[in-house]
Amino acid sequence: MTSSILRRLRLASLIVLVALAEASAQTGTTPPTTPASITVRPDGRLDVSAAPAGAVMRYTLDGTDPTRDAGEWLAPVRVPPGYTVKARAVAADGTPVGEVATWSAPPAGARPPSTLVPVTQNRDWRVYDWTARHRDASELMRSRQPDIVMLGDSITHFWGGEPIGGRRTGVEEWDRFFAGRSVVNLGYGWDRTENVLWRLENGEFEGVTPKVVVLMIGTNNITLNTPEEIAAGVGAICASIHQRSRSTKILLLGIFPRGQKPDATRAKVDEVNRLIAKLDEQYYVTFLDIGAKFLEPDGSISVDVMYDYLHPSAKGYGIWTAAMGPVLDRLLARAIKLD
Repeated sequence: MTSSILRRLRLASLIVLVALAEASAQTGTTPPTTPASITVRPDGRLDVSAAPAGAVMRYTLDGTDPTRDAGEWLAPVRVPPGYTVKARAVAADGTPVGEVATWSAPPAGARPPSTLVPVTQNRDWRVYDWTARHRDASELMRSRQPDIVMLGDSITHFWGGEPIGGRRTGVEEWDRFFAGRSVVNLGYGWDRTENVLWRLENGEFEGVTPKVVVLMIGTNNITLNTPEEIAAGVGAICASIHQRSRSTKILLLGIFPRGQKPDATRAKVDEVNRLIAKLDEQYYVTFLDIGAKFLEPDGSISVDVMYDYLHPSAKGYGIWTAAMGPVLDRLLARAIKLD
């Protein structure tokens, strides 16, 4: 082959590479990368290969392909029987990078409900960064060593307090009610029981002994799981807290009513509350259902109390503190006596 032909071939190759790079820049996509790979550790948990620069490795356990809504792979993952983990790198703008890697757990016993399978999430990425909040919350728990922990989903998250991040609709009531108290807000928008379990097992409850944890969780499981499955998830959270801090008392709140008027969803919430009420006096649990406080005489919810018939307004948070305050004070007083 003549030197002139070689030069033309090299030039053609260079033109192709430049064109690919320009197309990638114009579309915001990342050039093809090596597919993600999943490896099994000696303890049975899974590791995944590192994501390329500018992307994070996200994963699911529900059979769907990972997107920006999926949680980040932050720690070794244990996949229970009946589940398949899927992993894929996702760029900061939500663009998938590379192929999906999959790994299925060997069959061994019954498939546990999703409410009991710890997993991260990123469903509320438009409002806040779940991974960043977890990192900040873990650091704050260790540094503050709070007496009170508010643990739950967006209903707790949007109230106020620290760590700051995302929507805040009841800051004045938070500051008034918790004034002079050491407290951390571990509410995360769109969290389900399985996400709280992951957080407890991965840094947010290490080396801390709060006097009281106020827990309300499960409303985001309502459309996905049975009442029994949701109650099992709530029970697992209580057991996890008690395992990590034996002296901590748990004020377990019934899931708040939702929807403008009574309906099948409300009835399902009531059934979950009936089941989790049985946890009273287990794992240092005190169960308290204040849901009726948010309702009008005809059972409806006013927009003045819950602006979207789910999340409390400033007035709604005031109703919450008025109903919860005496019980919380009593539990704190008992904890102080034990000290």
